[in-house]
Amino acid sequence: MNDASWPRLLAVDIEGNGATPPDLVEVAVLPIRNGCFDIEAAGAWLVRPPIPVTSFATRVHKLTNDDLADCPEWSEVAEEVNTALGDAWICAHNASVEYRVLRRHLPAWTPAGVVDTLRLARTTYPDATSHTLDALTEHVGLDLTRAPGQRHRAPCDAFAAAQLLLAMAAHYSSWEELAVKGTLPGCAPSEPAARPTAPETLF
Repeated sequence: MNDASWPRLLAVDIEGNGATPPDLVEVAVLPIRNGCFDIEAAGAWLVRPPIPVTSFATRVHKLTNDDLADCPEWSEVAEEVNTALGDAWICAHNASVEYRVLRRHLPAWTPAGVVDTLRLARTTYPDATSHTLDALTEHVGLDLTRAPGQRHRAPCDAFAAAQLLLAMAAHYSSWEELAVKGTLPGCAPSEPAARPTAPETLF
């Protein structure tokens, strides 16, 4: 693939407090430029949610209410996160969750498009026994030794999604071909909003 044809793109991951609908407790963005991710330009934000983190959510991402007690509220970091996202494309694993939750927290934000690495992986690796991010990391043999933090935290999962996308890109001749297979419908400015296909689940 001609890496120079890629648009401005960010790998994104978020973690929540386990509420319904979820409040954000962590956001991470990792720029992908010309087919390479840029760790030095990555951004991550911890957020103190208005509703305490549930014990189940803590078991998933290990963030406790004590960990977040001195962190800023969403209103204090929203503008910074919005600036970091801009009008770039984003990619995420099961990206409908990231898209819907971020849009609810940033109503004026609209990405150029959304690539779902889960959607793309089902086409690219139909023989995989599972298409979770953990399973695909093992199936593809992704190298996560440089990943920041631990799995199920936003910076690490954004890194894993970026690695997965770059691995899958080798199977496509152009960004346009990849985008046809992986773009989440209803997430571009010119498209009608897609109806959610599953409940908004975020831990």
